[in-house]
Amino acid sequence: MPKRIEIRLLVVKLLLALTIVACQSSQQNRPSEGTISAASSNTADCRTVKHEVGETAVCGQPQRIVVLGPYVLEPLLALGVQPFGYAEHVALHQGEYDDPSKQIPYLGDRVTQPLANVGLAYTPSVESIIKTRPDLILAVEGSDYETLSRVAPTELLVKRDNADQNLRIVAKAVDRTARAERLITQTQQQVAESRQAFAPLVKTHPQIALLDSSDLIEIRLSRPGGLCNSLIEALGFELISPPGVENNDPDKVKSISLETLPQLNDADSIILLGSNFSDLNQLDNVERFEEHQLLDVRQAWENSAIAQALKASEEGRVYFIPAYLCRGLPGPIGTELYIEELKQQLLTQPS
Repeated sequence: MPKRIEIRLLVVKLLLALTIVACQSSQQNRPSEGTISAASSNTADCRTVKHEVGETAVCGQPQRIVVLGPYVLEPLLALGVQPFGYAEHVALHQGEYDDPSKQIPYLGDRVTQPLANVGLAYTPSVESIIKTRPDLILAVEGSDYETLSRVAPTELLVKRDNADQNLRIVAKAVDRTARAERLITQTQQQVAESRQAFAPLVKTHPQIALLDSSDLIEIRLSRPGGLCNSLIEALGFELISPPGVENNDPDKVKSISLETLPQLNDADSIILLGSNFSDLNQLDNVERFEEHQLLDVRQAWENSAIAQALKASEEGRVYFIPAYLCRGLPGPIGTELYIEELKQQLLTQPS
């Protein structure tokens, strides 16, 4: 590593350390590292929570929880616990979350109090987090665990592939493990019941091509493993790809060109996950955010002679769903919302 870069990194770390010390010195009754001081500091009321990078001792009931990303906010709200600070995955809202229902996509109407805005999920403002005086930080893999754990006890969750594991980790931290197990059972029952509702459609139109794009300039096959794919398959459908294109690695994005689309002509239906997350500063509420994800890709599809020549287009079986819905909310709330979206679009079409 060049010496100039090493010096810069040392300076950044030094400034961070000074910031943490300065902010913490102005706060009283701060929790000790690795232990959450809540309403009860009785060590008999402690539990050890295993997570992605280690273990964290949690005592009592956390009251000032900072969550970094919708992946984490979702299980917390599903368990009936309110956060204190929040970092969104996309730069949708500036300023504090003083009206969450209009500022936090899909989950805001479940937030019952204003939240501190601590930046973006993967690049949060450490200074803003410190100002909230958190007694627990919940983040996802890829976050700077070393830095965050110096501010407050921190747990890292799996980003996308294991929603049940994430829910159990959060549930143990907030002492709601029994509720988590009930939620998991309820979600499984909901998927099973929905599979029955989709059975007639699966029988006549079983094959679905699941694509992800913002404007058709780049078209991606949706990654396996996450809710976007797994729920479609759990409902009984078969996901197909162009011949010769394997899509079985969750860590690699497979892209195809517009000219490749005719190779998906056997698909009975096509679902396009709209993923336009640019120019979000022009939006003023979450309803416009949903349409913003879809607008360009919908128009591009309608204007493309190649896309319109596909059997799915001719039969009116092309559907547009906001990518954030299933990519950002892989747990019980997202599953319910995704199922309802699929029912509304696929089951209202002629069979």
